[in-house]
Amino acid sequence: MSGHSKWASIKHKKGAIDAKRGKAFTKIIKEITVAARMGGGDPEANPRLRTAVLKAKSANMPKDNVERAIKKGTGDLEGVDYVELTYEAYGPGGVAILIDALTDNKNRTAADVRSILTKGGGNLGESGCVSYLFQRKGIINYSAESYTEEAIFEVALEAGAEDVSTEGDTIEVMTAPEDFEPVLKALQAAGFEEELAEVSKVPDSTVTLDDEKTRKALRLIERLDDHDDVQSVATNLDIPEGFDPDEE
Repeated sequence: MSGHSKWASIKHKKGAIDAKRGKAFTKIIKEITVAARMGGGDPEANPRLRTAVLKAKSANMPKDNVERAIKKGTGDLEGVDYVELTYEAYGPGGVAILIDALTDNKNRTAADVRSILTKGGGNLGESGCVSYLFQRKGIINYSAESYTEEAIFEVALEAGAEDVSTEGDTIEVMTAPEDFEPVLKALQAAGFEEELAEVSKVPDSTVTLDDEKTRKALRLIERLDDHDDVQSVATNLDIPEGFDPDEE
């Protein structure tokens, strides 16, 4: 399982409280607004918007929130004009970190990201220094306690998924970005309820650090991910099975 999706699983489990859910909704709303502004408010004619709406549904976001975000993007409602930014950075032990942000104030976000990195033992890198290590992939996670890999494998592969794997209590389906929607819909139609579904940046390979550096890197990644302007954080850090970032 990729470094990204292990982090996503940890984040999902830690993020069950309402405050985390509210922050996740805010970030999805930003993505929907930008997607609608760039490609129009019709999900059928706007693949980026369609993917964002699927993510909203996966997160159980109310339909009214989705429709309001689309209207802000198309200009039917007053909204904020967001700018897309990507930061490339190194964390403890030289681990690669790729940070995607949507902001209405580039200077503020840049200063905040730099400060979080510095305090967490990381630093900003030059453009292109780590982005080549990642590919965009569709990631869909299921509970291994609720379903079997064999059952999901049969549906996912027929719908066009690239891979299905199990690690710990998570079954992960990975797809090419263009196959994310049909695979997710096929699995939903077959009765499988996902825990997480998104198109994200996934590392081609991962690096292993000792426990102390792994814990320090995960704390840094969590602080970055918790920032209001940060949409997603990808890393090539290998997180050992069963690793608890909160344990000392």
